[in-house]
Amino acid sequence: MDLPATAHRMVFDAVSSEGLEDVRHYASNVFTANRTGYGLESRDVGIILIMRHNATPYGYNDAMWAKYGSVFAEAMKLVDPKTQKAPSTNLANTGFESLDSLSAQGAHFAVCAMATRRFAGIATRGTGNGITTDAVVEELGKNLVRNAHLTPAGIVAVGRAQERGYAFGYAG
Repeated sequence: MDLPATAHRMVFDAVSSEGLEDVRHYASNVFTANRTGYGLESRDVGIILIMRHNATPYGYNDAMWAKYGSVFAEAMKLVDPKTQKAPSTNLANTGFESLDSLSAQGAHFAVCAMATRRFAGIATRGTGNGITTDAVVEELGKNLVRNAHLTPAGIVAVGRAQERGYAFGYAG
């Protein structure tokens, strides 16, 4: 993953649905506070959101949620608050602080490949159509949200970003 070359850098680590919701707010606040408090444009601020463990599926686009969302939701114990059913779209890509709006401001997303393999395995068991885990990993990797990149391990991406001067923010 090419990291944004800016003087002001933050990396946020999310491992759960709730944690990803929090880091979306934090990232939005970083962009807003740098603009209103310091007169910086979003291009002057480098933000990376790491999606690992149970936050990993939020790195996949709506096509993957339409295909595997019920399997992801069951594994994550996730229910769409509007429908009270498993979501068929990426809930993190809705609202003012959506992944897409953060991406438009220049945020990047690191999606854990190790957790992707775990979710791919769950998906292959849940579909019963004989597709392999490797095939689902490849499919998921080709269907990420905008500005997202598969990284070998989310926790390693956290460390690599810190090695490059990114301040660390954790939500859970």
